[in-house]
Amino acid sequence: MKQLLAALLLVCSLDALAVETHRSSAPIRIDGVLDEAAWAEATPIPVSWEWFPGDNSNAPVETKALVTWDEDTLFVAFDARDPQPARIRARYAERDGGDADDNVGFYIDPFNDDRRAYQFRVNPLGVQRDAINSDVEGFEDFSWDAIWTSAGRITAEGYVVELAIPLQQLRVPSGSSPQTWGFLAVREWPRDVTHRLRSVITDQNRDCLICQFADLGGFGVTAAGRNLEVTPSLTGSFGDDDQKIDAGLSTRWAMTTGTSLQATINPDFSQIEADAAALDVNTRFALSFPERRPFFLEGSDFFETQEPLVFTRTIADPVAGVKLTGKSGPHAYGVLIAQDEVTNFLIPGDQSSSRTQLSQQATSGIFRYRRSLGATSALGGLLALRRGDGYENSVLSVDGFHRLGDSDSLRVQVTGSRTAYPDAIVAAFGQPQQLEGHSLNASYRHADRDWSWSAAYLERSPEFRADTGLYNQVGIRIVDAGAERRIRGAENRWFRNLYVGAGVDGTREYDGAWNEWGADFSVTYQGAHQSSIGINLAPNQEYYRGRNYHNFRQSIEASIQASRDVSLGMFVNWGEQIDFANERPANFVTLSPSANFNIGRRIRGELVYDWQRFETKTGDWIFTVGIPQARLLYHFSDRAFARAILQYRRLDLAPDAKERDLLTQLLFSYRVNAQTVFLAGYSDTYEGIDLRQTFKTVFLKVSYAWLL
Repeated sequence: MKQLLAALLLVCSLDALAVETHRSSAPIRIDGVLDEAAWAEATPIPVSWEWFPGDNSNAPVETKALVTWDEDTLFVAFDARDPQPARIRARYAERDGGDADDNVGFYIDPFNDDRRAYQFRVNPLGVQRDAINSDVEGFEDFSWDAIWTSAGRITAEGYVVELAIPLQQLRVPSGSSPQTWGFLAVREWPRDVTHRLRSVITDQNRDCLICQFADLGGFGVTAAGRNLEVTPSLTGSFGDDDQKIDAGLSTRWAMTTGTSLQATINPDFSQIEADAAALDVNTRFALSFPERRPFFLEGSDFFETQEPLVFTRTIADPVAGVKLTGKSGPHAYGVLIAQDEVTNFLIPGDQSSSRTQLSQQATSGIFRYRRSLGATSALGGLLALRRGDGYENSVLSVDGFHRLGDSDSLRVQVTGSRTAYPDAIVAAFGQPQQLEGHSLNASYRHADRDWSWSAAYLERSPEFRADTGLYNQVGIRIVDAGAERRIRGAENRWFRNLYVGAGVDGTREYDGAWNEWGADFSVTYQGAHQSSIGINLAPNQEYYRGRNYHNFRQSIEASIQASRDVSLGMFVNWGEQIDFANERPANFVTLSPSANFNIGRRIRGELVYDWQRFETKTGDWIFTVGIPQARLLYHFSDRAFARAILQYRRLDLAPDAKERDLLTQLLFSYRVNAQTVFLAGYSDTYEGIDLRQTFKTVFLKVSYAWLL
């Protein structure tokens, strides 16, 4: 009876949201005040259901979204009521920050094909977060940045926010109007726990999000204006021995409502924030850091596949680039071509990998196509090419996705590669001159209200290379499987949720010369004060340079919202590990405490300390490494802030083998939107036991985006 009632409520909820929107009858000013006549005529959408930690229970607070539009812009407003407005968490933050604050937002699926959606969120002060979501590839990507406007205001009843999204920032279907789009309004209400609210009932036995959006009709889409975005930039850096000023230009043209063309000449790819330092001692595989450069981030989701065939940080110093991305009906496509001044290489192996760079030009071309097959399947292909002096790498891949039911899905990808290495790589790394290889990746996943389980098979031949992607290991065959059970608690119980899981995996060298296996047994507790404690036990057998090692490792990860303005975290990992440098067994311990704090609405700080110690089985010391890092921000307004970063690395290998590194960075930022920004900063680096200054630089950046 309860299941029948839930089903009837679900149908009624969806029917209630299958309503028409209306064109705005008057201009709207984005100021956080809903006093325009257009808002009185807008389509109201209540955010009535709590899906976490509740299970489609009535929302504990009242929230109403309002939707309207004109020929150029989608407008959405929220009236978020709160019985205790003084407890609202609202702080100024960097763009895509503020995720611990109260916030509201919405997802929009213009093609209404249950596959891909745009996500926009704001906190009560109008701080913006935006992302791309995909049910097919299974990701949520907050690195995507659109140009849009928002404002927020805290009131005596709660808070009000307004959002205005230029339609040229979205890909929407071409053709006749009106159109029906998928839509979901959301709110996060962080108190003792974070209550997550939605405008539709969520069927947690369906392993998809976008497929559960409600239908919102009546949208009228035109191609008004030239739909052109032009962003010139000027970047300068002034160091001890290097003074450089670069002018660049990037453009984006919305050729149709669903397709955009980007081009860039002498693009600004300066890093305005140092990559976070990471523990890099006693590692076999090269570390990698996420992409942050705007040209590569825009439309990057069109190139996503199950395999990491596209990792654009391999394009290190581009001179120019062009990108075409779009969607038309069931067809999605992307083309990326870039000319690089240098050629980066990640040389993979079965037990380790290495990075190197050649001072010669390379041209990269990536071509992606995917077609939706009905409501439950997709088939795609990708071609990646990279060419340089005496060098070429070609990759061809075919991938498929099929939803077997509401809770089950299957993914398969087959890839082949052909590589001709330059003489310098052959000589330095002992690589064959010519290589041909393949990769096979197949996975199955089930997820319902209480259970999730998965199984996967991965195979990469020793000769497989994908130099536009991110591959640390080849020459392997891997089988893995795992399952997890969710046990639901309640506010009056000692836990909110318990997760109990187990997984196993086995890795075999491609020709069967050696085998590895591992297992994980985990329990995760979620409780009051947004607390979480996870315990993991991991027995395993590892192989390295002709020897098997039987290691057992344990870890504990904990976090808590200690107060309204302070959150704390700790990760502890200890047990047995391989000392790769000396090819012997070892014991280790890793500690990673962290803290995030706010002082008022304007000051935000982050502290992280990573510490690791290795010793032999007999207790003799091998090395100790410690990396404290700190970020401190002061926000003058929702557009301007000053930021300080400090990173220190201390490595002790022996009494006469010590390394010390210190990096500091100061930055002032004034940002009107994602592309219109003024930056000024100073950075310096110190090295050696006495921390001698080895590099310092002053940098400036000015860019301005015109929407035409």
